[in-house]
Amino acid sequence: MQDAERKLLSLLLPEGLLEYFDIIEVIQRDKQLHIHLDEKNIVSSGYENIKLESKGFMPSAEISDFPIRGQKVTLHVRRRRWTVIDTGKIITRDWNLVRQGARMTTEFGIFLKGIFG
Repeated sequence: MQDAERKLLSLLLPEGLLEYFDIIEVIQRDKQLHIHLDEKNIVSSGYENIKLESKGFMPSAEISDFPIRGQKVTLHVRRRRWTVIDTGKIITRDWNLVRQGARMTTEFGIFLKGIFG
């Protein structure tokens, strides 16, 4: 992705999203914008020295975000999961801080849905 495109997208999407997620698909229909995102295959901190294997994704979560140019926006986010090769344990990134931000975005999205119907 070129710098200008990345900068524009970073201004339209929640802050920091492009650091951890790739945009997989964008679907526009009926004044709605659906943006599908997959977590990048970047090992979570604390696991850098452990052998991990990416094992796909958790089920998609839908988050309502701020409208873009009069269109309701839904982010379809798939979190990645890894298997610790030595133990078989499944791990995911700790998103506690990200979730707190997502909750605020979701609450504001619900508020905006009430305004725009």
